[in-house]
Amino acid sequence: MSKHPSVFVVDSHATRPPLPPRVGQKKQRAGAAQTLMFMLVSLALCGMAIEACLIYRLYQLESADSASSSKIISGDDAPTIWPRYGISPSKPVAHLTGGDDVVHKQETMAWSMIADPLLYEMTYKDGGLIIQKEGYYYVYSKILFKDNGNFHHTVTRHTIRYAGGSIPLLQSRIYSSNSKRSNSYLGGVFHLYKDDTLYVTVSNTTRIDRNKAYENIFGVYMI
Repeated sequence: MSKHPSVFVVDSHATRPPLPPRVGQKKQRAGAAQTLMFMLVSLALCGMAIEACLIYRLYQLESADSASSSKIISGDDAPTIWPRYGISPSKPVAHLTGGDDVVHKQETMAWSMIADPLLYEMTYKDGGLIIQKEGYYYVYSKILFKDNGNFHHTVTRHTIRYAGGSIPLLQSRIYSSNSKRSNSYLGGVFHLYKDDTLYVTVSNTTRIDRNKAYENIFGVYMI
């Protein structure tokens, strides 16, 4: 029996078993990335939803304002603006035409409040345009009438500044014996005061041709 002690040799270069992968850390990283991506996508969707709500709300407000301001009521309470095109004129203006709703008096022309009227800083009442601001205005009118005998076409100004209350501003007189239709056009520049009222009168409104609204017009605009 040997008396020498037992000697064990340890080989440090021996192959060691591989360490297990850090599965838990990888899962944590993947979960964090998915959570971040979900938060970013949710934030983007929320932003789009808020933007869509704001655009819809703005559209509703604009539609309501347009509908309320486009209503025209003849009389003292008539609004002074009719923004059909969304752009207000820089100065007072009015342009009226005939229409199916028009009921003329025997000599005084009436004008439509449904056939695309334009009124800005002026008022329409009982066939007359009422001036709201003093200044120089171009006044015009065109009438299509059945040409048979004498016919007169006048733009009259009613005012408290003159005795009698009214004076003619423009007038045409036509004498004919044929039965054809004719046009009468009047236009001129005048200084008008606040509350002056302008009317179009003819010899007899039964001779007015009313087939098309735009054949008969009446307008005023500040220059």
